[in-house]
Amino acid sequence: MKKMERDYYQSLYEVAAILNSQRDPRALLRAIVEYVAKTTGHKACSLMLLTPDREALLHTAAYGLSSWYLRKGPVRVGKVISEVLEGKPVAILEASTDERVLYREQAKQEGIASILSVPVRLRGEIIGVMRVYTAEPYRFTEDDIHFVETIANLGAVALENLRAYDIIQKDYDTFRREMLQWRAELGDEWVMGDLVVPPEEQEIRMPPGG
Repeated sequence: MKKMERDYYQSLYEVAAILNSQRDPRALLRAIVEYVAKTTGHKACSLMLLTPDREALLHTAAYGLSSWYLRKGPVRVGKVISEVLEGKPVAILEASTDERVLYREQAKQEGIASILSVPVRLRGEIIGVMRVYTAEPYRFTEDDIHFVETIANLGAVALENLRAYDIIQKDYDTFRREMLQWRAELGDEWVMGDLVVPPEEQEIRMPPGG
């Protein structure tokens, strides 16, 4: 992260205290992304959760990103996201030119240089992606990646615990369905328009009977 040593263990203690102090799910998620951005010293951080069909990610919480950038639309599962959903962190050095980035021009206008994407896991399932954005090109280290992954997963567990208070008497299948539904509802404001598909990824579709 910044070119200085950081005590990540101390930071984990601090974030654990933040997670234990929050009782509102939205406030919890906002606190997580703000903490990651400020602790790493980078431009921004966002948390995106998968839609129930696992076809797109919805910006659920963000810190340091403009409303304009967030409202560019849901993030379709593309090259980078597919790798992350397989459990592999992905670091991009030049977001404005790397072909794996879905919204390259928007990233350039937002002043985003590098992006780190890590999976968010819950009960062995990947439910979303946490991203860290830098204002200058930056090569993320193994320690950086491990720290962000740990925070993302701690946040997922804390989030599940909050939801569990409401449905503790229900069986696991019901619990899982309600978690999926709630995850979609958190980002329902981002589903109002069609997904934006870059020209290079659009398929040529023949008209009926053509």
